[in-house]
Amino acid sequence: MSDIAETKPLLRVLAGESLAVPPIWLMRQAGRYLPEYRAVREQVDGFLNLCFNAKLAAEVTLQPIRRFGFDAAILFSDILVVPYALGQRVTFEAGEGPRLDALTGPEAILRLRPTIDRAVLLPVYEAITRVKKELPPYVTLLGFCGAPWTLATYMIAGKGVAEQVPARLFAYRQPKAFAGLIDRLVEATVDHLVCQFAAGVEAVQIFDTWAGILPAGEFQRWCIDPVVRIVSAVRKQIPAAKFIGFCRSAGTRLGRYVAEVPVDGVGLDWMVDLAFAREHIQRLRPVQGNLDPLALLTGGAALDRAVDAILEALGDGPLIFNLGHGVLPDTPVAHVERLIARVRGATSGRRSSEDRKS
Repeated sequence: MSDIAETKPLLRVLAGESLAVPPIWLMRQAGRYLPEYRAVREQVDGFLNLCFNAKLAAEVTLQPIRRFGFDAAILFSDILVVPYALGQRVTFEAGEGPRLDALTGPEAILRLRPTIDRAVLLPVYEAITRVKKELPPYVTLLGFCGAPWTLATYMIAGKGVAEQVPARLFAYRQPKAFAGLIDRLVEATVDHLVCQFAAGVEAVQIFDTWAGILPAGEFQRWCIDPVVRIVSAVRKQIPAAKFIGFCRSAGTRLGRYVAEVPVDGVGLDWMVDLAFAREHIQRLRPVQGNLDPLALLTGGAALDRAVDAILEALGDGPLIFNLGHGVLPDTPVAHVERLIARVRGATSGRRSSEDRKS
């Protein structure tokens, strides 16, 4: 392990170490629950304009590190920058989430660019470079992407919909065209991730938010196989690339995911049984998760019990503490502070909060 990696708890865990105090970061740790984020957001008209403003995206990425001293900073961006860079119109409606020009048939897929327009994504990579220069030495910089299946669900429906019926029907009715879309997304994602690593990220998370809605055979074809291809292709160019796979709502199929996808760590959603995770996932790979975001929103004794249950079940093995999904916008900052204190504890052998921020 390199000297740099030895100073970074998250990278040590991804290498298989079990630490007395697990590293911690939170999905959506930069977001609306932070007053400093809301202040920056008011400066920009449109969410994508914030993602493509390198200076402000870097600032937002760094805000939770300054406030909380997390062990990882995750790039502020969005999974849908890839469809956007492929030529699909993407907007974000206040209070309603993303809206895309839906791909209604094979002819619509053919109108996409064959590869991503890197010029469109240059501000994303510039933001990475800016963040890297300002991070404390113990903090890992994470990039990310959406998995091809999850990206395809948004691209075909034009938005997030219950059970992602449009994409599932498209895959059944037009399997050749759908496979072509997945192939294009695999290639685009590889390009995007290689650029992120070149700009300075040290590990990436692959978000497959909608993996859990597929039956077993389709899960293999559209979730497992494309991610295997992505990891392999990125490592051909970046041999030391580190990956965390987050395959939401996969349940016991996570066992298959771990057996076949060569990620370094496995993200657990809040629905994963802790005993199953310990016996069938953590024995094979470091795990990340899996606090219920509603427990964080609730705070108090409910939060303490949920944190303690995770630490008791998974704390003796390689663990990155995180939520089972993203921070909810109404979450009080004080609850995040309580969470961090609970995870890190206050024993003499652990770094103090001030040490971590120095």
